[in-house]
Amino acid sequence: MAKKLVIKVTAGADAPERCSQAFTVAAVAAASGVEVSLWLTGESAWFALPGRAAEFELPHAAPLPELIEGVQANGRITLCAQCAKRRGIEEPDLLEGVRIAGAQVFVGEAMADETQALVY
Repeated sequence: MAKKLVIKVTAGADAPERCSQAFTVAAVAAASGVEVSLWLTGESAWFALPGRAAEFELPHAAPLPELIEGVQANGRITLCAQCAKRRGIEEPDLLEGVRIAGAQVFVGEAMADETQALVY
């Protein structure tokens, strides 16, 4: 099993099942002791802001705020720099512990030894 899991989620409220799957996999991996790096891109970028995850609803799915807390317990959440810029999101706007970084950082994480990368 990979020592680190990098997940890029591109979907938000526009594709709720795909979005929820990405956050669920990330939280379960983190709870299992896997180091997780969850990247928010595209419409999932909005979940880097306080209160936005609480607005997300999907029947029979774990609440997004709980999944985010689970990921942050054993991992890191990163907001795509270009996605943030397009949406007018800046560092002071973010949930505590979320960072903004670009493609170079994503590639570095995804290509590291003993890392598995997934895209949703």
